[in-house]
Amino acid sequence: MKIPELLAPAGNLEKLKVAIHYGADAVYLGGEKFGLRSLADNFTLAHMAEGIAYAHDRGVKVYLTVNAFPDNSELEDLDRYLEGVATVPFDAYIAADPGVIAAIRRISPDRPIHLSTQANTTNWRSVLFWQKQGIARVNLAREMSLDAIRETRERVTAELEVFVHGALCVSYSGRCLLSSVMTGRNANKGECAHPCRWSYALVEETRPGEYFPVVEDERGTFIFNSKDLCLIRHIPELVGAGADSLKIEGRMKGIHYVASVVRVYREALDSYAADPRAWHMQSEWLEELSKISHRGYTTGFFLGKPVDVDLEFDSRYRRSHEFVGVVEEAHPDGTVTVEVRNRIVAGTTVEVIGRRMRSTLHRLDAFTDMDGNSLSEAHPNQRIRVSLPVAAERYDLIRREKP
Repeated sequence: MKIPELLAPAGNLEKLKVAIHYGADAVYLGGEKFGLRSLADNFTLAHMAEGIAYAHDRGVKVYLTVNAFPDNSELEDLDRYLEGVATVPFDAYIAADPGVIAAIRRISPDRPIHLSTQANTTNWRSVLFWQKQGIARVNLAREMSLDAIRETRERVTAELEVFVHGALCVSYSGRCLLSSVMTGRNANKGECAHPCRWSYALVEETRPGEYFPVVEDERGTFIFNSKDLCLIRHIPELVGAGADSLKIEGRMKGIHYVASVVRVYREALDSYAADPRAWHMQSEWLEELSKISHRGYTTGFFLGKPVDVDLEFDSRYRRSHEFVGVVEEAHPDGTVTVEVRNRIVAGTTVEVIGRRMRSTLHRLDAFTDMDGNSLSEAHPNQRIRVSLPVAAERYDLIRREKP
């Protein structure tokens, strides 16, 4: 039995380290160009080198996204970019455009290439085609069902990567034009403004200015807004179908999202590896996933074509907890240094989360600044010294329940 790789998003260097802390086997990141997340922090060449060194020292692989679809005017810039990253020891590039793939082959001929989900691979013949082109791994389209993944595995030898968690695009395989038309920001070049999350009403042609909600709701209607994908219940089926990598969406998400999702899927995979017959869905896994920002969960097309379109009629994120700080250093005396990310007031009950689903509630009755002065509250970007009832590690997170 082969346990799939757990592949996590790394929107910046901190998120890369958090993903590794919580159990990712591999991370994917974008550079400053051609990575389809131009609004993320992304990585400079120096940060790429630092991140890869950090990951490789811990046995974790790193993949670079080069999955944009460049215009003719961008091809020379693409070549310069690929030449600039050629000496950085990525374990693979993720690409979608055949011209980009050809450029990678010319500039970095020994670099393994993974085919992005943007290539819209929905059947085994397509995977077989790309396999014959020397593509090492194919990230299957989210529209593929479990049965289709099983059949594909039987017919190809290329590695298969499956998205298991995160945002779903309302457009087929993420090829949306709404953002380009409405804002001038091209989603297929990493600039999506997410207009599918906006509120809409219906207007009849002869009644301009009269707006009719598609669904009666005081907030309007959010007719394009998909739920988030969540396949945590289906780890046995994913393993049995022969998936080589389980991918988490979210380079634009915060470190609370990365930590919570990675640690849940890590625990689920490890639990299955330890005893497949005894594996069962743990309620704490779904509880953990409900604490992060999400729009409700769906299995998408994984179990076949959805009976309904599975839309959320409220585009606001749901979350029960908010992230307030990250452990920066653990000290021999049992105290920790915390970098504050949201205001903390003395007397607040917080939850410290660590690896392997470790979780501890603690009331912060007292904390100090780094000079030992008592504080009644702390603010973002401030560093404080805190005593915790259990041992904590660097990159453990601290959160609180929302009021």
